Amino acid sequence: MRKTEMTQPGHADPTLRGRRYAIPFDTVWKRAVALIAEGGSRWTLQEADDQRGIIRAEVRTFLLGFVDDLRIRVWLDVDAQTRVDVLSRCRTSRPDFGANAKRIRRYLRNLDRTLDPPPAAILPPEGGLMLAHEHSR
Repeated sequence: MRKTEMTQPGHADPTLRGRRYAIPFDTVWKRAVALIAEGGSRWTLQEADDQRGIIRAEVRTFLLGFVDDLRIRVWLDVDAQTRVDVLSRCRTSRPDFGANAKRIRRYLRNLDRTLDPPPAAILPPEGGLMLAHEHSR
């Protein structure tokens, strides 16, 4: 069982490939931060730095009250589309039994719901990324 889960464009699980929106950064940023506050008493915002596009939060697990870390990155890709990537990590050495992946899926699903974008505004997460060899040209 994993201790950390994160979104990646090429993730084997399509629900963990992050999000890419044809929606302005400010709109996505505000909703991404607000979702942490709306997460209830188990979610605590630690940092929201719009210049770096980083949101950090602590999430207390339901049953035993362990504290896990959530890191959300909201950024513009090379095509100037807004991308959202999420990392969820257990602080203890215990396995997560899929809780991190579930937390990420729920957060992204709620972000989609709150943004309420038309279908064309949710773009394939694999696009807009510059490969290392392209960057060196």
